[in-house]
Amino acid sequence: MSNPLDQVSEYQEHIDQAIKWVWDFLPGFLSAIVLLFIGLWVIRIIKKLVAKFFKRKDYDPTLEKFIADLINWTLKIVLFVLVITQVGVKTTSLVAIIGAAGLAIGLALQGSLANFAGGVLILLLRPFKVGDFIKAQGQEGTVKEISIFQTKLNTFGNQLAIIPNGKLSNETIVNFTEEGIRKEAITFGIDYGDDVKLAKNILLTLVNEQEQVIQEEGKAPMIVLAELGDSSVNLSLRYWAKNEDFWNLRWLVLEEGKERLEAAGITIPFPQRDVHIHKNES
Repeated sequence: MSNPLDQVSEYQEHIDQAIKWVWDFLPGFLSAIVLLFIGLWVIRIIKKLVAKFFKRKDYDPTLEKFIADLINWTLKIVLFVLVITQVGVKTTSLVAIIGAAGLAIGLALQGSLANFAGGVLILLLRPFKVGDFIKAQGQEGTVKEISIFQTKLNTFGNQLAIIPNGKLSNETIVNFTEEGIRKEAITFGIDYGDDVKLAKNILLTLVNEQEQVIQEEGKAPMIVLAELGDSSVNLSLRYWAKNEDFWNLRWLVLEEGKERLEAAGITIPFPQRDVHIHKNES
């Protein structure tokens, strides 16, 4: 049977070791707490300075948010490493753990990392910005939001299209807004028996009457005989207009052009075929 004095002595030894560990750990722990509060205070000051810097400069809002978030999280990660090191965790061990975790997360989130890289490219190269009307990945719409992983479009029918940035940054993007003006080419088909010059004059006069049509040198309206089709002579009416005037002008020219051609006795034919039946008499 063990001696009670020996048990008390053993307990006392454990207590002494625990107290020694606490006294050894406490200074590092307290300094880590102080470092944490000071670090968070410094990060808040840096965030305010970054916000003031962007406020004075005319940068894209999405790019501003991305850079601000990147600076914020980078500083917090650095602070976390410093605090953990201050507590007593060895830097080499911490780096090994972070590296292993980073590799595992990277393998699990390959698609997300591709989207992240695509988002960075879009924000840096800026092929489009919020408010632009673009065509990409089979979707057309106005850019509503550009985030790190995806881009949101409001389509013509007011649906929300969400496109992953990885695919978006590696495929063709058509930006209809960037240049500020657009060129239209509307095809009008007339009958082979109609007067081509009269039809061309009617349509060109119609376009020249519209104030929204750009009349600058090199962008003046024109009309050409584009094709001798199966059932019609196809005229191509070409003009330039500002983006904000483009669609209303297109609809007006289509409707008014049809009415003026018909009023002048010019026929707009539809596709048709003549079928000849040969009777075989034996």
